[in-house]
Amino acid sequence: MKKILLILLILPLSIQFSIAQNLKRANHLFEKRAYLDAAKLFLNEEHKTQEVLEKLADCYYFNTKMKEAELYYKTLLQTYESNVDATYLFRYSQVLKGVKNFTEADKWQQKYLEKKQIAPAENQETLAFFETLNSETRKPYVINKVSINTKYSDFGTSYFGNKLVFASTRNSGKMYDWNNQPYLDLFQCDITENQNLNNVVPFSGSINTDMHESSAVFTKDGKTMYFTRNNSDSDKKRRNKNKVTHLKIYKAQFVNNKWTNITELPINSDDYSIEHPALSPDEKQLYFASDMSGTIGSFDLFVADINADGTYGTPKNLGPKINTEHREQFPFVSSDNILYFASDGHFGMGGLDIFKSEISDEKFSTPINLGNAINSNLDDFSFVVDDANEKGYFSSNREGGVGDDDIYQFTKEKTYVIHGLVQNKNNLALLPGSLVSLLDKNNNLINEMVVGEDAKYSFDIENNKSYKIKGTLKLYVPTIVEFSSDARGGINKNIQLLIESYDDVEQNIVTDNGKTQIKINPIYFDFDKWNIRPDAALELNNVLELLKRHPEMQLKIDAHADARGSDEYNMILSRKRAKSVMDYLISRGILENKLKSEGYGETQPLNNCVEPNMCSEADYSINSRCEFVITN
Repeated sequence: MKKILLILLILPLSIQFSIAQNLKRANHLFEKRAYLDAAKLFLNEEHKTQEVLEKLADCYYFNTKMKEAELYYKTLLQTYESNVDATYLFRYSQVLKGVKNFTEADKWQQKYLEKKQIAPAENQETLAFFETLNSETRKPYVINKVSINTKYSDFGTSYFGNKLVFASTRNSGKMYDWNNQPYLDLFQCDITENQNLNNVVPFSGSINTDMHESSAVFTKDGKTMYFTRNNSDSDKKRRNKNKVTHLKIYKAQFVNNKWTNITELPINSDDYSIEHPALSPDEKQLYFASDMSGTIGSFDLFVADINADGTYGTPKNLGPKINTEHREQFPFVSSDNILYFASDGHFGMGGLDIFKSEISDEKFSTPINLGNAINSNLDDFSFVVDDANEKGYFSSNREGGVGDDDIYQFTKEKTYVIHGLVQNKNNLALLPGSLVSLLDKNNNLINEMVVGEDAKYSFDIENNKSYKIKGTLKLYVPTIVEFSSDARGGINKNIQLLIESYDDVEQNIVTDNGKTQIKINPIYFDFDKWNIRPDAALELNNVLELLKRHPEMQLKIDAHADARGSDEYNMILSRKRAKSVMDYLISRGILENKLKSEGYGETQPLNNCVEPNMCSEADYSINSRCEFVITN
């Protein structure tokens, strides 16, 4: 009996010990970033605490297993939402995008921003954002699959002369704990005339090792390369406290037809990762991603000078316009000095999206999402482009691929552009705020825009077509220029729109005290009358001719009275006189919607004759007047 009791006492203790050991082992694997193995052990935990749910969901999130991650983030937030760090709200929103539940993802993105006390940018609804972005895209991307993708991971392309170099797990070898796939090696292939890829072979035995090699970039002469490699996981001295081996950038030189002189860069460290090298067009700067101390987010983009003596400058963070508190990785700088990079911190479709930013004097423009032809609801990254033919490659783990990561080829759809400036014809001053309209030969509106401070306009056009470009601005005479595109579309056709103000074009239009008016001789009415006298009709015919000469002109007829008579009487009389003038112009063919009339009585005198019997007839007549104010 005593033995039975002892067994019964020991059994719960052994179970508890086993549970504790299971959790300890799971946490150890998680710290080592062996996420899939860790997930199996976390799943065995009967009581899933907040910490277990966080780590279990993260294990799937870091391996892009979005359905599983969604389940455990949802469970976590249903129970512990008020206690979790804002990071988990962000990751849950990303996971929801990963399963295409964009409406719910936007709600959790908003909760994340509120918890972080971050003011959201305009239009933070994913589907609406990309609908607007697509409408503004002038050169849409056409995406094609390439034939070299395998069931493994293939990604991270780089131009190497007339070949393409990429990373792949297609090699046989030891497995990587993070995702239980083989370690990465570099491969090269030929680029065909239609930009497809074939003839895949391992890149170089001196570069590829039993560790990861990826993300290569080459100098234009093909004699120097930079690439990413991680520390040897057998070298315990080079692991961090969590026994994690970090990534580093290495340099190699092509000497006597082989890659040699392989050295790690002095900016590397055993305490953090430096990865994904990219060269500036002049090859004097090295861009890369890193999680070194002082980053804004988990990974930031940096740049370091490559000095003439072969040394390297101190890495500089690209700053908060580029880097967010999340991930920025996989930089590439095109020949026209545009930085392309992947980010999940800037607003996008989900996961990593590809963005571009123009570089000027070491400053960066606001990043622009490349749109949902390039970007998907999962990870899209490693964008490279040949500017000369507007073709290139990127990598993605989107649905419909062959393997865990695939390489895609893109071409920018060919478009034809008409562009130019809107300027004052007389002094060539820029005219911001002008409306520029693109019309077909039958005057049907195709597109229009209001120009900004730079007064620049731009429209896409088609080849072999006739068009009209029209510029309008308040108080200016509209200008129309007719043109035709040729068989090639007249690429980058420049048309300068020169428009003149009404007071420059017409001698009897003047601008005074902020009003642009048609000046004619005074119009007289008989006492207490508002009908148009023959002498008034002669003057009004001058106005009539101007309106017919400028059919888009809009006119406001303001009638005024002198101070003789009561206020009410003068107001009624002036309104009748203004209406009478307007009716006269309409009866002669002017459209009613081009005219307005208003009576002001004696409220706006031009002199001091503001009481009866204090002025001469001539002075009173100055206030008893009609004004023809141009409003557009």
